[in-house]
Amino acid sequence: MADVLNRTAREIRDEVAGGTLSAVDVCGASLDRMDAVNPALNAFNHIARDRALERAGEIDRQRASGATLGPLAGVPIALKDNMCVKGMRTTASSRILDNFIPPYDATVVARLERAGAVIVAKTNCDEFAMGSSNENSAYGAVKNPWAADRTPGGSSGGSAAAVAARCVPLSLGSDTGGSIRQPGSFCGVVGFKPTYGRVSRYGLLAFASSLDQIGPFGRTAADAALALSVLAGPDGADATTATEPVPDYLAALTGDVKGIRIGVPRAFVSEGVDADVRRTFDEALETLRAAGATLVDVELPHAKYAIPVYYLVATAEASSNLARYDGVKYGYRSPHGKDSLKALYSRTRDEGFGPEVKRRIMLGTYVLSAGYYDAFYLKAQQVRTLLRRDYEKAFQKADVVAMPTSPMPPFKLGEKTDDPLQMYLADVFTVSANLTGAPGISIPCGFAAGRLPIGLQLTGRMFDESTLFRIADAYERLTDWHTQSPVI
Repeated sequence: MADVLNRTAREIRDEVAGGTLSAVDVCGASLDRMDAVNPALNAFNHIARDRALERAGEIDRQRASGATLGPLAGVPIALKDNMCVKGMRTTASSRILDNFIPPYDATVVARLERAGAVIVAKTNCDEFAMGSSNENSAYGAVKNPWAADRTPGGSSGGSAAAVAARCVPLSLGSDTGGSIRQPGSFCGVVGFKPTYGRVSRYGLLAFASSLDQIGPFGRTAADAALALSVLAGPDGADATTATEPVPDYLAALTGDVKGIRIGVPRAFVSEGVDADVRRTFDEALETLRAAGATLVDVELPHAKYAIPVYYLVATAEASSNLARYDGVKYGYRSPHGKDSLKALYSRTRDEGFGPEVKRRIMLGTYVLSAGYYDAFYLKAQQVRTLLRRDYEKAFQKADVVAMPTSPMPPFKLGEKTDDPLQMYLADVFTVSANLTGAPGISIPCGFAAGRLPIGLQLTGRMFDESTLFRIADAYERLTDWHTQSPVI
């Protein structure tokens, strides 16, 4: 049954619905694969074997009774460990939530299970989704399936590695500044960040509420489109979800890019980009141009400020959101803070949070403090508006904007941990989509030396995910990068 995990999510769904595959057998193959590779990858915080097999059994019984199955029937899916599943340990890879058991399901979990998906595991991630290398997890770094000495990207590194390693055909991550797209690039899989408000955040442990968005990883654009069609839509439990109609994303996969205008901000992507990344980026653009797309030059004059703007807005929101972890209501409580309430708060947060989370809380508290709010946070929000206007102007000339997903291939574990600024610059091409709310996708487009994956990033207009899926699917039909898999 091991070869079943080389099938796409759509193929698994069709075979389970048709009775040629058992959901229990597919689930068992997924669980066995995770058990086999996790010692090498450290991609999973929790493998839900009993719950998953019980759920898969339900799917098989439904099929046997003649019931109509959902669009993800029998498909194993792993979730980043910052999404609540009722009764399943959910930690955000932080000691402060080491034993947290949510009493409710996130909206995305309810929608996946209603569609017939089988949740098999929770994946390792940077603590509270804060990081670009998955080295900030309280449970250790995730290893890249293509090279064990390299980062899988962050913060959703475990979810990306799970798909790349053929443990699951689909997984979910969250993207606050590139945390789906960058791991997608580093692990050689498709990573999709929807428009802000397209997918409910109810049940997602918050990092930065105006930036966070849940999205899928898959091995094909079609599987990512299928997943988004299940996840998308308004939710009464999340007032930030949009009421925009959800289109048929799979219908957009025509295989044709004739007439598509691809904007290239050449000035912005001309500096600081690795030579292999530049080569594969140019080759990917040429492939799309030869297929009928038009390349147009666009300018993003404020994009160079995106990193400082992001690290002001995101840290300010993190400072506010993480204030709830105080050792009183739930989560870890220090046994050493009994002298006073202040001591309890201080010791709990000092012992429960890791260094990067503490750094961002302190930065955010500083920029929100009296005397600095206008100089930092307010100014960052104003530049954020200018960045949004840059993209609106670019979309008058182009249907999508293309950039490398990352300026570099997967870097070595430990290479940037002593220099947070260099680590932050790894997100230089991804943070703008979060600041503007636009949808973005990373698709495999080649390899650097040593067979290290490289991704092409496309950013689209608000709520125009369909065009991104259309281009990504057409590119996959012209190339075979997405079909290649690592040897673990």
